[in-house]
Amino acid sequence: MRTENIFSKKEKSVFWLTEHFLSIQGEGRYAGMPSYFLRTGGCNMSCPGFGAKYSAGNESRTGCDTWFASDRFFINKWQKIDNAKILIDTIKSTFDEIGYKPHIVITGGEPLLYHNDRVFLDVVKFLINENLCLTFETNGTVFIDFSKFPVYKECIFALSVKLSNSMEPEQKRIVPEALRSISVSAREYFLKFTIDSDSIIDGIETEIERIRGLIPSAEVYCMPLGHDKKTLEKNDKAVFEFCVRHNYTYCDRLHIRIFNTSKGV
Repeated sequence: MRTENIFSKKEKSVFWLTEHFLSIQGEGRYAGMPSYFLRTGGCNMSCPGFGAKYSAGNESRTGCDTWFASDRFFINKWQKIDNAKILIDTIKSTFDEIGYKPHIVITGGEPLLYHNDRVFLDVVKFLINENLCLTFETNGTVFIDFSKFPVYKECIFALSVKLSNSMEPEQKRIVPEALRSISVSAREYFLKFTIDSDSIIDGIETEIERIRGLIPSAEVYCMPLGHDKKTLEKNDKAVFEFCVRHNYTYCDRLHIRIFNTSKGV
């Protein structure tokens, strides 16, 4: 099984967090639900086709809308978590302050790069032991041995498998063994695709159905490409009509629609 490890051996039993905050889930099956987000740092993809432009020092780069969490150029702004208790206490304090326990979303970057890290596992086990609804937003390329790490059987997986419009090579963005493992063992899972007008014209439904063929029981959600409201508005109607034609579930991106950003909302 292939899992790309972008972290050095010196960083074992530690994971990187770019932000954590209470908000509303903006995408997928649980859109609209109050949720507490933990956004990890680091990803095994860059998705240049998604078109979000940003500066890394003196260099101009193009990538996904969470470039601040995916690009390791920004690691000096990330928080190193090498003690699970400190983060767990922070989460507990937040729950006490707001007076309820919201859904939990662990996103990135690619959070499952840390799936076998001891500190990361301790945080996940705490959340599950609290009987919280825990969703991982993942690109679906990291193979999980559920027999070795049974806590993940209690989790929900929002599988944001990347399509050709991400401009990532197919062999990197589609890992059948990883998807099948999740479909067999996870509590719940669904597919979530980011679509733009051009990819619809190019026949992106063929790609979606091929991926769906790997895990046929997965419900399909499609959302418009866009890192800001202006870009969303260029794609939303076409994606809406695309979903009607192909019997997919349309899913907006509420956080971007309301706040015009994907960061910390």
